[in-house]
Amino acid sequence: MTQVLATPAELVPSSAPAGRTVRRKELLRWIAVHSLGVAAALFFVLPFVFVLLTSLMSDSQALSRDLIPGTWEWGNYRKVFDTPGFLTWWRNTLIYAGLGTALTVVSSIPVAYALAKFRFRGRNLALMLVISMMMLPPQVVVIPMYLFWAKQLGLSGTLWPLIIPMAFGDAFSIFLLRQFLMTIPNEYVDAARVDGCGELRTLVRVVLPMAKPGIAAVALFQFFNAWNDYFGPQIYASENPGAWTLSYGLESFKGAHHTDWNLTMAATVLVMAPVILVFFFAQKAFVEGVTLTGVKG
Repeated sequence: MTQVLATPAELVPSSAPAGRTVRRKELLRWIAVHSLGVAAALFFVLPFVFVLLTSLMSDSQALSRDLIPGTWEWGNYRKVFDTPGFLTWWRNTLIYAGLGTALTVVSSIPVAYALAKFRFRGRNLALMLVISMMMLPPQVVVIPMYLFWAKQLGLSGTLWPLIIPMAFGDAFSIFLLRQFLMTIPNEYVDAARVDGCGELRTLVRVVLPMAKPGIAAVALFQFFNAWNDYFGPQIYASENPGAWTLSYGLESFKGAHHTDWNLTMAATVLVMAPVILVFFFAQKAFVEGVTLTGVKG
């Protein structure tokens, strides 16, 4: 019988079908993973898109079935800025959030440094007191605090009862900074002390440059909290429109323009925009600070 010899191409098994199967599985996996990411992103982004598009609509089109403005009414933002008191609310909010954040960071850093790097009797007790203050709702002490600031010091109708306490530290900021400073090796601090640095110089020249992500995270937390604070201005500044912040003034603006939803949405965009921009440009330091916090207990 005549033996039929196979060609070299027939002797080598083809891997094309297997390769296509692998690529198809990778493509399906990529679509599945990114579809979930896109869906989650749309879940958070679409409300902001809705507010932005509504703010650019005319009065008759706002909250209609139309999703895209028929005419782009950029003048709505001009009308919001021309509202009496709106720029004053901006100024008050910037003072409250900016000054309050600076005071909180400056006053919390030394306390956190002492709890993280000093060895003294009662350190654990002090840390437990800080944690217990975090668990205390502000509504519990609002009445005695209001009586102290408003009746004893006569500061009602101002934002100073909200700003001044930040100069004495914040429990959450102290705890967060303390957890971050615990991740800094003690060898750096000990080397600075051996070289003759005092505690203040060690803190400023050695610890703070290494703690920038943690400080950024604390500053952003405090800035967002002050910028969005509604409860505090309502308690202390509600009787004086000249001391209102954006969060409290927006409620008054919505009441005055309850049928002008386009203007209400425009005012909402102007209130949210600074916070979104700050987080957008500082998100790397913010995420790094939060991620590294708590690595070492």
